[in-house]
Amino acid sequence: MAPAKKSASKKVAPAPYPVAKKGAAKAPVNPLIEKTPKNFGVGQDVQPIKDLSRYVKWPEYVRLQRQRKILNQRLKVPPALNQFTQVLDKNTATQLFKLVNKYRPETRIEKKERLTAAAAAQVEKGEKADTKKPFVVKYGINHITALIEAKKASLVVIADDVDPIEVVVWLPALCRKMGIPYCIVKGKARLGTVVHKKTATALAFTETRAEDKAELASLISAIKSNYTEKNETARKAWGGGLMGFKSNMKMAKRASAVKNSL
Repeated sequence: MAPAKKSASKKVAPAPYPVAKKGAAKAPVNPLIEKTPKNFGVGQDVQPIKDLSRYVKWPEYVRLQRQRKILNQRLKVPPALNQFTQVLDKNTATQLFKLVNKYRPETRIEKKERLTAAAAAQVEKGEKADTKKPFVVKYGINHITALIEAKKASLVVIADDVDPIEVVVWLPALCRKMGIPYCIVKGKARLGTVVHKKTATALAFTETRAEDKAELASLISAIKSNYTEKNETARKAWGGGLMGFKSNMKMAKRASAVKNSL
């Protein structure tokens, strides 16, 4: 007969969770403080604040301007378009707009009041009132072009975000050819507020009062030193060609694979 097998003592599997020992002392509970756990189910407690920007369906114009910005970074941008990324610095722009606001054209209401007052004075005195030519900043792309070609403009201010950009893309080259100082500033809406419009592509100074001639001359010299000469090389450079994080990682991985295979 075969020898009888010895019975091996089996180990009992440990409990999946630690079992509390009987008779363990419970922590004292304050009867004045009542537990109120929150329930974040549907129709229950208010959800905690979190960033939902990735889930928002943005308006079409927001999506388009974001896509345009990314495309301008990815694609190669020719120098004629890339020059509109170089804008006037903040301090010089502030000085410029202080001067521009002195030469805002009159609104329709102001014009009506002026003509009414002139007509009333003419009726009282019986003679035509003397009206001097107002000193105002000029706007409108066709008007500014004619002023530049006639060399009547002393300073041209161009907006950087004109859409379509073809409206003003040739204007800096024309200014350089005619020897007229120019600068590119942020915001067509900011130029529009000067002339009581929603937007304006460009503004031009033609004539100024005697007391503002020195200020305009110092402003033009500041623009030449801080903008024109500073951005001379950047004006001729291509822009764009900046790839995203994923593309850079993919190219780095591909380069390392080629290096390891050699």
